[in-house]
Amino acid sequence: MIGIRRRDGLVSARKAAGLSQEKLAEIMDVDRRTVIRWEAGDFAPLPFQRPKLARVLGRSQEELRVLLEGSPVADLSCELDPAFSWLDRRVGWSPGTTRERVGARVSPNRQPGPRVDRSHAADALASYYGELPVDYALYQARYGKQDVRTSILSRSEWLDLTCQLTPENDQLVLRPGLVSRSCGINENAAVGRLAEAAEGGVRVADVPIYRLAEFEVDGGALSGSLDVVPFVEYALTLDLLERELSEMLAAGRGLRPGHAPLRDKYLPDVATVLDLADRLCAGGVLALTAIARPADPYRGGRDYLLLIQERSRNVLNAAGSLAVIPKAFHRPSTDQRADARIGATLRRALENELFGRVDVDNTAGSQRAADPMHPHRLSAPMRWLTEQPGRLRMECTGFGLNLVSGNYEFASLVVIDDEEFWSRFGGEVEANWESAELRSYSTLDGDLLGGLIADKSWSNEGLFSLLQGLRRLTEIGGDRLAVPSIGLCC
Repeated sequence: MIGIRRRDGLVSARKAAGLSQEKLAEIMDVDRRTVIRWEAGDFAPLPFQRPKLARVLGRSQEELRVLLEGSPVADLSCELDPAFSWLDRRVGWSPGTTRERVGARVSPNRQPGPRVDRSHAADALASYYGELPVDYALYQARYGKQDVRTSILSRSEWLDLTCQLTPENDQLVLRPGLVSRSCGINENAAVGRLAEAAEGGVRVADVPIYRLAEFEVDGGALSGSLDVVPFVEYALTLDLLERELSEMLAAGRGLRPGHAPLRDKYLPDVATVLDLADRLCAGGVLALTAIARPADPYRGGRDYLLLIQERSRNVLNAAGSLAVIPKAFHRPSTDQRADARIGATLRRALENELFGRVDVDNTAGSQRAADPMHPHRLSAPMRWLTEQPGRLRMECTGFGLNLVSGNYEFASLVVIDDEEFWSRFGGEVEANWESAELRSYSTLDGDLLGGLIADKSWSNEGLFSLLQGLRRLTEIGGDRLAVPSIGLCC
């Protein structure tokens, strides 16, 4: 939801040079889709391409850098205006006050915030919240001989899910007007977050996201009630908890009730965490994607390709961490009621994060299509997957509440069993701007998967979804898997 802005300056420079996207692509020896992605802000030209691009556009290297990367001053002038206005209204400041305070805080040379070991964070949060209610525990699992821990609060009936994300089972519904306790604003922390956004050349998109108020699992079906809230409200309140946690632990101060101002305000105890109806509980849908491949003389027998991403530093959530892909905030596109089902977010995230559909992401600009997921607008891979039943299987494998931020997390699994998909479209599967790197793993390589699971760079929710997805794959994968079973420790 925080994303690289559209490069309107690059578009203007191209047009000023009298070039169409097709002509610029021809001169640069790239596909037209690559130029589209440069201008949309999804990707940047590689270093070796930049001198030639600068010459073609008639710009200096520094001018091209500004076109591609922007500057904090440019961001303060327009990109963050919706967030500035929202904070002014929310805290009762006169118009322009937030802009002035953010401008005074911007420091282009500021270093990224500290990173804290996931297990260390889990220990700190367990200590802060103390004894958990009966039937609840922090999610832990065992792969082979290694145990892994997270800060995902869950319970047994939320973990052995094999819920096919069909209309019959995916029953989250929109109930507009649900009333919850208003989040107070820590003005200093909110201004600091906006200054960080300006420093990084990113924007806080003022789009609606879903707030979960009720959730239930019954007979393999998911049900619950949702309302919508502005994303900027989440970004300037609950999302600040992770930064506070990291800074406190990095400074060796520990995490204790009464000494963590933001956590003490927003999520002071487990009762508040579980009281979804009375707090802002935003969240996401994330899925382990497994694509069937035929036997290969170099790789070996039939397997599943597993896709893992390293998150870009330009995203709001889990920046710089490992995660499954796709990973998206649960939010509507154009139809708030129809999009309330988690499968709707998951399909849209596949289109955006793996199949190249920039236009389904309304955080990069206003949505102009009446139905972005209309069959006639689908990418070629998604169209093929949905032409016949059974080609695309989407399941919810687990649910939990992330104690880092209070978010709800729907761990899911996307399985493509038809090997023809990889032959047809494997070359078109490509991560978008949210990923700094896309990694591939074979389900026949248990050792590499063991090393992946042990990697300390995992986000809580990413590891939760990976482990839950692998548990399910060991049940359905047959001879495509050569990995140990994953046991739960909670």
